[in-house]
Amino acid sequence: MIVYDPLWDTLKKKGLSTYTLRVKFQISGSTVQRLRRNMSVSTNTLDDLCNLLDCSLSEVAEHVPDKELTEEQSGNGHWA
Repeated sequence: MIVYDPLWDTLKKKGLSTYTLRVKFQISGSTVQRLRRNMSVSTNTLDDLCNLLDCSLSEVAEHVPDKELTEEQSGNGHWA
């Protein structure tokens, strides 16, 4: 699963808010909500965020293994 927890930390470090994303950077409110809910967004959106915030992708998103996937791997050491 992709989560956007690093984005909120990056915004805070840069003194920015979701209001700034929406108004100054013209990121739609629905996209901000999708990010808040860790829902999928396009790679173009991720690229835009990296460019606008002058940061790397790891400062916007991170991959967290799904619990189900982790359990399958721990059972026999192989993909199911």
